[in-house]
Amino acid sequence: MNLKTRKLYELDRVIHEPGRLMLVALLYAVEQADFLYLQHETEMNKGTPSSHLSKLEEAGYVEVTKTYRGKIPQTLLRLTAEGRQAFQQYRHRLKEAL
Repeated sequence: MNLKTRKLYELDRVIHEPGRLMLVALLYAVEQADFLYLQHETEMNKGTPSSHLSKLEEAGYVEVTKTYRGKIPQTLLRLTAEGRQAFQQYRHRLKEAL
């Protein structure tokens, strides 16, 4: 396996899935975002980002905070330090491979 192919093989599979990649890229650009913002920006139905965010949370890449804005429930999400580092490494490896 040549070096460029190896770099593609070594990409973080948790982030590499297109739906999760969109969510991580959006969260990387902000301090935190609410669930509805992410759902709107990715144009995913309600269940899809929930599923992806659960996998990212299990990997330690995303922190989920449930709160209220007045009487309305609000889910806030942010990348953890580990998630930011994983996304930076993902981008670096992808650039090297391409």
